[in-house]
Amino acid sequence: MDITIFPGKLTGSISAIPSKSQAHRLLICAAFADTKTELLCPQTSQDIDATASCLSALGAIVRKTDSGYVITPTTQFPETALLDCGESGSTLRFLLPIVGALGVDATFKLSGRLPNRPLSPLWEEMERMGCLLSRPTGDTIRCTGKLRPGNYQIDGSVSSQFISGLLFAMALMPGSSKLTVTGKLESKPYVEMTHRALGIFGVRTDNYALTGAFPFRSPGRVCVEGDWSNGAFFLAAASLGSPLTVSGLNADSAQGDRAISAILSNTKSNVTIDAADIPDLVPILSIVAAANNGAVFTNIQRLRIKESDRVASVIQMLQSLSIHAEASDSSLIVYPGQIQGGIVDSVNDHRIAMSAAIAATVAAGPVTIRNAQCVAKSYPAFWEDYRKLGGNYEQYIR
Repeated sequence: MDITIFPGKLTGSISAIPSKSQAHRLLICAAFADTKTELLCPQTSQDIDATASCLSALGAIVRKTDSGYVITPTTQFPETALLDCGESGSTLRFLLPIVGALGVDATFKLSGRLPNRPLSPLWEEMERMGCLLSRPTGDTIRCTGKLRPGNYQIDGSVSSQFISGLLFAMALMPGSSKLTVTGKLESKPYVEMTHRALGIFGVRTDNYALTGAFPFRSPGRVCVEGDWSNGAFFLAAASLGSPLTVSGLNADSAQGDRAISAILSNTKSNVTIDAADIPDLVPILSIVAAANNGAVFTNIQRLRIKESDRVASVIQMLQSLSIHAEASDSSLIVYPGQIQGGIVDSVNDHRIAMSAAIAATVAAGPVTIRNAQCVAKSYPAFWEDYRKLGGNYEQYIR
């Protein structure tokens, strides 16, 4: 599906959708609790649904309701399981150590760019601690064997999701375990989200040391907080002149992307933005920077291993809108200019598509977005919400 957006401001108010990052974590905790949990999460996405589906394949009963999910856990896990992760990196990286802790012979099915996204050094550490990992085909990964409790060590500079996955696994194994993180920990706020999610279910993770606590203690009912990552698009639109308000965002959230508020307050000048903890914000912040006085984004290395090579796809998006940008190995420079109309290839990356949509609110001409349906990965109702706020677009099925 392609969408052509005609320039114009967005107007009104909108409530942030539930946090994809928190929903993954709470679903996982609920699947290994002592009794059923009601998870209030009225809007889901392809990534969240992938985690729910994989937990069902491991024996939990995950029932979707109008308000979210009701998760009934199990202590009887299958000997073998097929887990379809779709394109969700969180699903794969969280559940790979978990099936290792459970001793399930599991095959993971991967789609999109997920087969090419890195699993090292998690792969090597899991093998060191008792599992055997293999790639039977280009789009599958198999995990056999069983992780043992003990002392784990991993480099934190590739993905915080490896650390979160190991924390879940350590909580499911008997005995005491400790995780030592070496190197610079990237996206540290998201490890804090894992700590908090486990804490809600009664598991303490002091300094990456914990004693297995399976089954976890269900809180009965838990609400997924609003998503700063996707709320960022409409917050950015407001900063670009749309009379728009976004509600339902927790200022005390552990989500790293709540940094968007502080960053937007400073984008009227040429700024330097450290992308290490906020890689998902770079596409939309590049639009804000272009419409103001430009910006330099540093520590961009991990953007290259996202749903797209987001260094290349951000530059391509900006160039399609007549904005100059250039990158080195570690930094991205966005120059200021008048955003023009143009044709943006989303490269099947939801954050590129949504960023281009916000660019259209200040563009000098219509903006066409190729493969605009990719927003379903994190925000299936984005186009519906965009139109409710006054966005004017036409869609075409190719």
